[in-house]
Parts: sequence; structure tokens; C-alpha cells
Amino acid sequence: IELKSGILNIFLKTGIVFTQVDLWLGLSYCDGKWNKVTVNKEGSIVSASMNELREQTLEPRVQQLKVNSPVYIGGIPSEIQNFYKELGLEQGFGGCMKDVKFTQGAVVNLASVSSSAVRVNLDGCLSTDTAVNCRGNDSILVYRGKEQSVYESGLQPFTEYLYRVVASNEGGSVSSVWTRVRTRESVPCDNVTTPSRVHSINGYSIEVTWDKPAGVIGVIEKYILKAYEEDGPNVPITSAELADTSMLTGILTGLHPFTNYAVTLTACTLAGCTESLHALNISTPQEAPEDVQSPTAISFPTFLLMSWSPPKTPNGIITQYTLYMNGVPIYFGNGTKYVVKDLAVFTPHQFLLTACTLAGCTNSSQVTLFTAQLPPSHVDAPVLTVLDSRTIYVQWKEPVEVNGILDRYIIYIANNEQNFTKWNVIYNSTELFLDFTIQQLFPGTEYLIKLAACTGGGCSISEASTAITDESTPEGVPAPKAQSYSSDSFNISWTKPEYPNGIITSYALYMDGVLMQNSSQLSCYAHGLAPWSLHSFRVQACTAKGCALGPLVEARTMEASPEGTVDIFATVDGSKKVQLKWLAPNKPNGKLTYTVLVTGLFYADQ
Repeated sequence: IELKSGILNIFLKTGIVFTQVDLWLGLSYCDGKWNKVTVNKEGSIVSASMNELREQTLEPRVQQLKVNSPVYIGGIPSEIQNFYKELGLEQGFGGCMKDVKFTQGAVVNLASVSSSAVRVNLDGCLSTDTAVNCRGNDSILVYRGKEQSVYESGLQPFTEYLYRVVASNEGGSVSSVWTRVRTRESVPCDNVTTPSRVHSINGYSIEVTWDKPAGVIGVIEKYILKAYEEDGPNVPITSAELADTSMLTGILTGLHPFTNYAVTLTACTLAGCTESLHALNISTPQEAPEDVQSPTAISFPTFLLMSWSPPKTPNGIITQYTLYMNGVPIYFGNGTKYVVKDLAVFTPHQFLLTACTLAGCTNSSQVTLFTAQLPPSHVDAPVLTVLDSRTIYVQWKEPVEVNGILDRYIIYIANNEQNFTKWNVIYNSTELFLDFTIQQLFPGTEYLIKLAACTGGGCSISEASTAITDESTPEGVPAPKAQSYSSDSFNISWTKPEYPNGIITSYALYMDGVLMQNSSQLSCYAHGLAPWSLHSFRVQACTAKGCALGPLVEARTMEASPEGTVDIFATVDGSKKVQLKWLAPNKPNGKLTYTVLVTGLFYADQ
């Protein structure tokens, strides 16, 4: 069916039989009113009528019409036009239509049953201006001249116009066919109405109802619902686009419970969108809380100081908290703290928090919390085994009551050389072994060793165990000090070896390689010696395992008066010189110095 140049053409093809009906209309339909068009096939008669005009044709060979494909109204898609080239199809329908009805069935609502619509107005009709603008007799002259194109402005939005060109010369004129065009839509005016009704479905969504905007020139492509938080930024918190413009009700989701919103309506054509100047206010109802936080605790050995924060998304006014421990409720109320008492040391407990509004309750995730640790109740003294003169093997047992998670063992050591006043840490490890070998100790030394076992709550220290390393020969035997206070004697003294390596059983003093004394004394008196005589001394210290010598020291007795006579010999050497010579005494008894005394007359120069 085509309407072209004032002629309504009906083309019907059944099998190989082609039938055509042409109904002359002129411009009778350009009156700004609705026109009723009927196409009918009854047996061999095919007819077409519009208003009071009718035309028909008889075709005996026409076959029964069976429709088994989609029905296209206003045009056909470009991808199937090649199959119907003989029809010479023009561009698609321009205008508006309503009340499409087939022989069988009710009136079809094109807006609801159409599978697709391409830039057509299915819900309105043209302005009555069409009656003026499309008539051939009273058409408006747009342009006169020699150019082959013209630009016309000042037209109405979304309005259908018919144009034709008349070419003239001195011999006459010729006209083109009427060409139908439609201007584009305009942006909706400022009269987009505020939504007429808003009600809450739940705390997260609302249903919005509105009236169709009046005075919109063009096809409304979509509606947009927007919700703004009151006293919030001027940015919608959520929005929804509704492409089915036949529906004047929409659902807006993504809202927050217990919140005040301002809801607006935006209408859009292809030219743009306009939002309503005013909004409709609504408060969403409360819902059960979301993101309820698990409780936390400050741990003590026998109680827990519980606390919790309000839900990140309360969705209303919190009416009550319920705290569960090991599945049993232990607290009801509006507080955010609670003390759980009379608990065992370092014991796990399961906690869960429930937060409630008037709309419902929500649980937090379950969390396991422990009471605090304490030091172990008792630590047994370690067992010591002496392996040799420098090594002690230490063993111990894990405490019976740990009172927490065992964290480390510490070994303290002290020895009798320091009078057991200074304790040193010789082992500190989180490797929870039950033995340790202490090396590089001093031989023959008594040691006190104690063990500390530690948890996160502190350490407990055992009683000390005693062990004495095996003796060895002394080391660091000192050099003796030999002091002479007379010409025939020495006072010799010495100290203990730097490393006794056991119990010193005796000290031996050697003078000039001869043993002078063997005792536990640290001194010796030697006498009957010659004055200023040189002697050597050495100390030997002994343990049960052996003896060791110290370094050799030399010293002299004090000097004494020389013994014997001094023989002198004088030789005259001229009138003014005498040469003297003498012999040393038999026993010098020290370092000798000589003094020459001269008496008598001396020669004096005149």
C-alpha cells in the first residue's frame, strides 16, 4: 500500500498473479483530520477506500491470501527490499496512524505490539497546520530564483511539510511530485511535570507515577527518574531510564533506607532532555541493618572487655544489640560495651553480635576471642650433665600449666668466679627445643643455671641447678713478684692463675731452677743470699688434673758495703801530674763508684 502524488496504490501478489488497485485522492486527505483507509479482498475482488472514495478491481486468478510473515507498516527494512524490487518502494510513511484493525481480532495498539519502531510517532497526530501546508492550491512560495537549493528556517519543530519544485521558462513550466519531510523534535519545554505520586516499595526502592508532559513537540524517547538526597550534594544518588514511554509508572532502585529523597522526572526527545523544576519528597522506611561489625575485645586473663561499633549501614535507628557467647545470649541493650567475667586463662570463646531496627535484625560474622595469657604456673629446674671441662648439657621439661601459647625458652647462667651475682643469658630461642649444650665454659668452675619459660603473658623462672665442669691444668699462671728489703733476702709473692680450671692443690716456687717451696701459700721468704746477687724465680700451679708453670722473673738482692781493701798505685808524671791506679775490693756487694781523695801542697800559678 502506498500513497504517492495523491494516488493510493494497492499492490497484491499471490503466487504468480499480480493485482493493482489505484484510488485517486488528490489532496483531499490534507485537511488536518483523521482519514479512514480500508483495504479489502473478497474472493476475486480487491478494493481500496478512503473516507467516501472507493476503487476496486476483479482478478479471477487471484489466490487465497495467507499471511505467514511479519507485517510491516510504514515501510520495510532495507535488508529485505531487494526481494521486492518490482514494487518500486519509496521512503517510509510520514505522518501518524491509529486504530489499526485486521478482519479478525480487536484494534491493535501499535505502541505495545510492535517489535520495533523507527522514528515514528505512534501516540499522537499532526498539527492542523498540515491542512494548510500540504495543499496544492494554497501552498506557500518558499523560493524563486535560478539556484538549485534553498535553506528554509523558522519552521515548527516535529512538523510535516510537503515541498515541490516548479521549473519554468518562456515556453511553460513543469512540476515535481510532492516530497514529504518532517522537522526534528525540540527539547521538551520547562513544563515537564513533577511526579504525581511516589510511594515506597521497601527501604531500597520506590514506585513513581507521573502524567504525560503536555506540549511536547516530538516523540518522547525515554523518561528518567532521579532521586536526590535532601541536604546532600546536587547530584542524584540514583537514577533509572525508562525506554517504554507508554508506561507512566517506574521503579527507582538503589536507594538507602531511612533517608529523605527528592524525586524528579526528566523527559527526553532526540533533541535533548528536560528535568522537572520541582521534586516530590519521600522518606524511605527503615530496613534491617547492613554491615554489622563483629565485636572486639581487650583481653585480660580472666575477663574480656567487649566493645563494638554501630553498623556501617544502620538503615534506621538501632533499637537493640544482642551479644552472643558460644551461642548463648549474654547481653541485651543499646550499649556498645560489656564485660564478660569469670573466664579461664587463655581460653577461646565464640562471639556474635546482632543489631536490630524496627524493620528487623542482622547478625555480624562470628569471631573467636581469647582471654589473655599469663606466665606459666611453674617451671621445673633444668637437668644438667657435665660432658667435659668446658661443656654442660642442659635438659628440661615443658611446663604443665602453660597459661597461654609457649613463646620461648631462656637459659640464665652464673658462676662462682663472679660470686653468682651476675646472671647472663646464654640461650634465648623461640625454637621450642627441650635441650641445649653450653660450650666454651671454664674448666673446674661451679655454675648455676636456671630456665625461664615465656608466653605472651610473661615469663616464669625455675630454681637454679648446680654443675661443676671437669678440672683441667691451670691457665694464665702469673709471674711472681720478688722484692728485696735487705741485702741477703727476698719476699716473693704471686696471685692465683687467671684461669684456675679447677681447685688449686699447690703452688711450687722455683728459685734459680731449684724448688724452694711447695704449698698452698701465695708467698715465700728467701734469705741467706749474697748482696746484689741475681736470681731467677718461677711459680708452678697445680690442680688434680696437672700443673702449669708461669713465666720466669729475675731480681737482685739489695746492695751492701764492699768488703776487702782497695790497693792504689801512684806514678809521678811530670812536675804537675800524678797518675793513680787501683784494684777493686774482693767483694763489691753492689755497683761500685770510686772517690779519690788528695791531700798535701798543691802547686799554684803565680
